[in-house]
Amino acid sequence: MNNALFNIERPENEHTLSYAPGCKERKALNGELDRLSSEVQDIPLIIGGKEVRTGKIGKVVMPHDHQHVLATYHMAGEKEVKMAIDAALKAHLEWESFPWVDRVSITLKAAELISKKYRSLVNASTMLGQGKSAYQAEIDAACETIDFLNFNAYFITEIYKEQPHSQPGIINRIEYRPLEGFVFTVTPFNFTAIASNLNMAPALMGNTSVWKPATTSLLSNYFLMKIFQEAGLPDGVINFIPGPGSLIGKTALAHRDLTGIHFTGSNNTFNSLWQMAAQNMASYRSYPRIVGETGGKDFIFVHPSSDPQEVSVAIVRGAFEYQGQKCSAASRAYVPESMWPEVKSRIGEMIGKITVGDVREFSHFMNAVIDEASFDNIMGYIDYAKKSTDAEVIFGGTGDKSVGYFVQPTVIKTTNPHFKTMEEEIFGPVMTIYVYKDKEFEETLHICDQTSPYGLTGSVFSKDREAINKACRILRYAAGNFYFNDKPSGAVVGQQPFGGARGSGTNDKSGSHLNLLRWTNPRTIKETLIPSTEFTYPYMKVDKCH
Repeated sequence: MNNALFNIERPENEHTLSYAPGCKERKALNGELDRLSSEVQDIPLIIGGKEVRTGKIGKVVMPHDHQHVLATYHMAGEKEVKMAIDAALKAHLEWESFPWVDRVSITLKAAELISKKYRSLVNASTMLGQGKSAYQAEIDAACETIDFLNFNAYFITEIYKEQPHSQPGIINRIEYRPLEGFVFTVTPFNFTAIASNLNMAPALMGNTSVWKPATTSLLSNYFLMKIFQEAGLPDGVINFIPGPGSLIGKTALAHRDLTGIHFTGSNNTFNSLWQMAAQNMASYRSYPRIVGETGGKDFIFVHPSSDPQEVSVAIVRGAFEYQGQKCSAASRAYVPESMWPEVKSRIGEMIGKITVGDVREFSHFMNAVIDEASFDNIMGYIDYAKKSTDAEVIFGGTGDKSVGYFVQPTVIKTTNPHFKTMEEEIFGPVMTIYVYKDKEFEETLHICDQTSPYGLTGSVFSKDREAINKACRILRYAAGNFYFNDKPSGAVVGQQPFGGARGSGTNDKSGSHLNLLRWTNPRTIKETLIPSTEFTYPYMKVDKCH
């Protein structure tokens, strides 16, 4: 019996590898890219630890070369969804009783496997299947995934340490139970790390899950699932079921033992899941925990005291890294009139150096957007701006989907701060800039706050501390992750816990203990050492003085 008081020290963030020419990690990554490009993976469902093949087949293709099939996958039907739920509920009985040290050990082993053994695999599969550059894959599929696993192992020790006060004759404690039932996890295409965390965070707290991965991230997500199994995750703790979201969601949310939803994706999908849960509320055993991160219309607000070069770099990196396909990507900017000519010139110079192409050619700053529907949506916004009298496309504005789904980095300048591309999430490489009069700084801050229904990320550039403080007050609810003198993306686990409110989600801050707390169901236990033997109290005795 292990009766030690186990403790995990606060970890360091995973070191980001450079993939510079000649280094060993670049050679290893290129080897994995070549291997995966030359093979066609067969991706089954994984239910209760067993591979299930339904015969209903879909394809996974490269976004930059959509005729190239990377994998075929089997789709879940209603029967398989029910099988996955049954497997999760069965596994829950044993998993909830697992010593938490063992759950932590599995989590840490998964992190170590990704860091040392499978780094090239998760990066290469993310690059080819999700259209990420080597750097964007490294900071996501490798570093952030590892950080989520390692930091959550630390956070759980901090949570379990939190215990109530006891008094003489009484022992008080809190037992951190998992939720009662199964967690339905719905993961996005754009971050491999999110796919991992949406499942492994609840699992670490003793929960089991039914996992609906995004079709466009199946290659990396399947390899994640295999890594979790190799790390020792028991059968049925996570059940991997690709397939149509509407069918899987409808079946999962109709089950009485649904106990939570862990989601990242579009507002429409999240709203639909919440509405379905509300309609089924009377049939649930428990009120389900609903945790979601959705959209963003993230801003860069520039004060006249700012440095034009710093602002320009933030706009280009913030808007165009990973083709703007981040919920935190900068997609609107407010630039003072006095600074605009220089900022415009510098942005144009940088965009002129950006090339867009195959992820296997490391010189490209940008690659393809995820699929045809995304390409058409993005080009629709660009075409709308071209036809409008309130806006002009000053850089980019073209796209080509004949081979891959390539959209050039695009900058729109508008005279209307409520122009469509200032308000609506596009999820592509499109930045819209509104130029304001320098004297209208405070007024424009209010416009920024009231323009978008979202509240995810935003940044303010200024060398004037009073201006920063004023922006911080006025934009108090405009962003859950707020940056001074930096682009509004790139949150790091353990440093900038991530999430926003308003239309951007429930703000449960992944990358901190706050998210883990959502996946526990605390029970307070009071133990009285010597129970009372009389039912009466002293106040009931007769007062002989009267």
